[in-house]
Amino acid sequence: MTQRRYANDIPDQSGRTAVVTGANSGIGLITARELARHGARVLLACRDERRGKEAAARIRGAVPDADVEFAELDLADLSSVREFAAAYTPDRLDLLINNAGVMALPYRRTADGFETQFGVNHLGHFALTGLLLPKLLATPGARVVSVSSGLHALSNIDMGDLNSERNYRRWIAYGRSKTANLLFVHELARRTAAIGSGLVAAAAHPGYASTNLQTAGVRMENRRAAERVIEFGNRIIAQPAAAGALPTLYAATAPGVRPDSFTGPRVLGWRGAPAPSWRAGWTRNDVASERLWVASEQLTGVTFASLGA
Repeated sequence: MTQRRYANDIPDQSGRTAVVTGANSGIGLITARELARHGARVLLACRDERRGKEAAARIRGAVPDADVEFAELDLADLSSVREFAAAYTPDRLDLLINNAGVMALPYRRTADGFETQFGVNHLGHFALTGLLLPKLLATPGARVVSVSSGLHALSNIDMGDLNSERNYRRWIAYGRSKTANLLFVHELARRTAAIGSGLVAAAAHPGYASTNLQTAGVRMENRRAAERVIEFGNRIIAQPAAAGALPTLYAATAPGVRPDSFTGPRVLGWRGAPAPSWRAGWTRNDVASERLWVASEQLTGVTFASLGA
């Protein structure tokens, strides 16, 4: 199956509703556009209103009959996550695409005091999923897709230092946040299976795709030389963002996707058509996933009561 062919073979999504976080640019924008192209109603959950509404207009320009709408969501602020979930009024939710993320930032904290990469990439999405879970469980065939990274292999989580307060290293913190994404999917899949739910919790990653994610951290520090090196790599080595979105689209829409699966590019996890992806053994550790789950409930104040736990 070629990259282009799967983009064309996405099943009809008519009648389905999707929430895509970070849908204003890069992989999230393409994911939202292709879901809308195939008939889904798509909510663009973005932090910046101007950029979110511009993204909705771009999608309508490419897909004139697209049913897309912007809704404000700042994953670095749990009050915003709660407001978004409270304002979500449809009685069904077929797809929750936990796509938004930050990469290799200088040390910062979220509005709630969490290290930003852990807070945005994991805790914000953990809380969002928990608050929207009743709608997901009530929708036959619903899926939660969390976008992780092959760079989860940089580090397992450190349960004694979830906020990387000791010896902060930006790439290690990023790897830990992406490991947390996979542990979350693992535990959500286990818990939904235990109650006999058909909800599919799966993960995906884009390989090395050219987006603005890679340059955000160095721009914050005005490191122009590093920014130019990254931009060169994006032009010469990386696959286009449209190709990077295909594993997410596959995990969200392909028939037979299994809970706790991890989809990425076929060629060395770097580029190519969607295929099962390697993942570190620690991302399937039941004890670690349960401990992270309990800690995440305590940190966010969001409990998954619908799972009976």
